[in-house]
Amino acid sequence: MIRLPLWPALGLIGRLVAILLFALALEFVASTLLYERASEFSVRDDEARRLAEHLVIVRRLVGESTPARRAEMADELTTDRYVVRWSGEQPPLPANGPAPDQIRQQVLAWEPGLQHKRLRLALLSVGPKTVITGVMQLPDASWVYFRTRDPVKSAGFPIERIVAALIPVLAVMLLGGLLIRRTLQPIRVLTDAVEGYRPGTALPSLDEEGPAEIRRLIAAFNAMQARIRRLIDERTRALAAVGHDLRTPLARLRLRTDAIVEPALRDEVAADIEGMEAMVNSLLAFLGGEAEPELPRRVDLAVLCASVADDASDHGLSVAYQGPSHLERLVRASSFRRAVVNLVDNGVHYGQSVTVRLEQVDGAVHLHVEDDGPGIPEESLTLVLEPFVRLDTARGRDTAGFGLGLSIVARAIADEGGHLRLANRESGGLRATLTLPG
Repeated sequence: MIRLPLWPALGLIGRLVAILLFALALEFVASTLLYERASEFSVRDDEARRLAEHLVIVRRLVGESTPARRAEMADELTTDRYVVRWSGEQPPLPANGPAPDQIRQQVLAWEPGLQHKRLRLALLSVGPKTVITGVMQLPDASWVYFRTRDPVKSAGFPIERIVAALIPVLAVMLLGGLLIRRTLQPIRVLTDAVEGYRPGTALPSLDEEGPAEIRRLIAAFNAMQARIRRLIDERTRALAAVGHDLRTPLARLRLRTDAIVEPALRDEVAADIEGMEAMVNSLLAFLGGEAEPELPRRVDLAVLCASVADDASDHGLSVAYQGPSHLERLVRASSFRRAVVNLVDNGVHYGQSVTVRLEQVDGAVHLHVEDDGPGIPEESLTLVLEPFVRLDTARGRDTAGFGLGLSIVARAIADEGGHLRLANRESGGLRATLTLPG
């Protein structure tokens, strides 16, 4: 199969229009060639009339002359348009074949009396041009040879005829393109709906219109969307119930720790309960079981990052903020704050100090969270972004949770159209960078 260079880059409409263009162009070229071939050697009516009249005059004058004067009379009848010669025997015609019947029919249409005069025509190439030549028999069985001086005017490919023929082709192409665009409108609507779909968002069912195949596709999409929405609702309700059922006994356990007399044991039990609550919260946050999807709003990221750093400092952690006093962006506030908190908690868990640095470069916002911990092996920088992945050998074995912290961060920043990048610092520690596009 022949592969065209631009074919893979064309969309569905482009391909249909290209096919329509090819078909119309092929039909145009074929019909034009056939028409031009049929009329290639036709002459205009006035030229055929002049040739017919001249042959009638030649036949009469040369035929009525004495044999001694026929050659001289033929020379006298030679003009700037026609060459005439007399011969006692039939002169041979050129070997390139007879002229098309259309030329002979044009001549005989003007002078029907030449019908039975053994008139024969042929084409003769004289340099770059083609002329008409022929012979005609006189009443005494002698012959007259004649040839036109002007070349045969073939139809050719004049620009005006090409343009005139292309106008209806272009009109049909335009009309076909509009009809194709109208036919494929439901596919564009379906594409926009698929691209705009987000888990948890309630999109209206699309109208089933267009050709039968497209209607079936839209119906399948509506059914799939309903199934996904139903599954998400069921999962949300199930997770909410599980979260409630888990938090209730944890709350009772926290109250009962006060009855433990030994301080060391009481602190260990409280730490275990806190770890279990952290695991439940991270799992529910990752699976989206806590609340309805949050809508974006303008948030001062500088104030948000500074408040996260201050809260951590109030709990005795070494967390500092560096950056502007104010920097507003349109984000999902709770989701973005959770991402920053997760990165700070991750940093203080594996290091002694954390720096939260906010900057704006060429319209893009970069939030760096740097710690002085052991870092992550280079081959595992991508792996740790996967859910439920914990690199215990690199980051310590006293890690609480399911390994969802960085996964939650990556998903939260992806919902904002940005991305998370992890890198080991040259001075030691890990740098997590959240980037929001400009």
